Amino acid sequence: MKRRQFLKTAGLGAAAAAVAAPAIAQSAPEVKWRLAASWPKSLDTIYGACETFAKYVGEATDNKFQIQVFAAGEIVPGLQVLDAASNGTIEMCHTATYYYFGKDPTWALFCAFPFGLNGRQQNAWYYDGDGLKLMNEFGAKFNLAAMVGGNTGCQMGGWFRKEIKSVDDFKGLKMRIGGWAGKTLQKLGLVPQQIAGGDIYPALEKGTIDATEWVGPYDDEKLGFYKVAKYYYYPGWWEGGTALHFLTNTAKLNALPKNYRAVLEAAAAYANTEATARYDARNPQALKRLVANGTLLRPFSQATMEACLKASNEVNKETSATNASYKKVLESIESFRSDEYLWWQVAEYSYDSFMIRSRSKG
Repeated sequence: MKRRQFLKTAGLGAAAAAVAAPAIAQSAPEVKWRLAASWPKSLDTIYGACETFAKYVGEATDNKFQIQVFAAGEIVPGLQVLDAASNGTIEMCHTATYYYFGKDPTWALFCAFPFGLNGRQQNAWYYDGDGLKLMNEFGAKFNLAAMVGGNTGCQMGGWFRKEIKSVDDFKGLKMRIGGWAGKTLQKLGLVPQQIAGGDIYPALEKGTIDATEWVGPYDDEKLGFYKVAKYYYYPGWWEGGTALHFLTNTAKLNALPKNYRAVLEAAAAYANTEATARYDARNPQALKRLVANGTLLRPFSQATMEACLKASNEVNKETSATNASYKKVLESIESFRSDEYLWWQVAEYSYDSFMIRSRSKG
């Protein structure tokens, strides 16, 4: 009797498994995506964020959902990845959206713009403020959905062949500078150039440009700028924090099962944190090596910074007057920034300033 009961129960279990298996299979389909990055593989910080993202998506789904990562130029040029994701040539991309200010300057606000939020403040605005909501509302016009995917923190002010003693030294200077900051510097006489990361060194070496900025010590050392320009300025006031994003074709994203979408968001959040951690950990030693190799560190003067802030405010006012999307996003950022710096002044700045003074005293 017990044997018959066992066989009956086992039979029911097998039948249940046979019924359940197709439902499980349907919730975990085989999916293969392509992700095109705006970066060369040599930049293991920001290109590495793509690799981390793809790795965790694969592991979390038993490799049912695979994302193949392509460096700049392998499918499309680095500055065309947004278009490729938008039109469905690829499923997603990883980029700095300020590259696309020519389509709409609002894109720049989601990445970095002069005197904007710092890196931590950007994460706060995206995750707990209106940042992602506003970005996805705007991105819908381009058939794109966004996930935050890395932050460089505050960047350096760039590499120059000559000293910048005053704002007048910007006049006539040809500088590779990414994004919307070029609009501000144009007001001060500089001639901005938009050049992808892998093409900057030869342009600087040949004298096609007089100056360049990229990110900071760790990446800049890899790109070799110190070999052809010796003056290294700080801070990068146009990029107090630079948010990078995974942009996904909306139709492709909506076709995914809900659990796969959750995996994408979790993997992007980890990649976002890891990218900033890598920069924070690696920049100090890279800066020491650059100085040891003859790099001359220089701060932008207070007068230069104030002239740049004035020019930036003019650009924001002029653009807001003709672009409703820009105005809406900028107002959100400026309101958020005001409250953030109220808090920074009380705690973060006070603590960091004390620790920096203590370090300098040994």
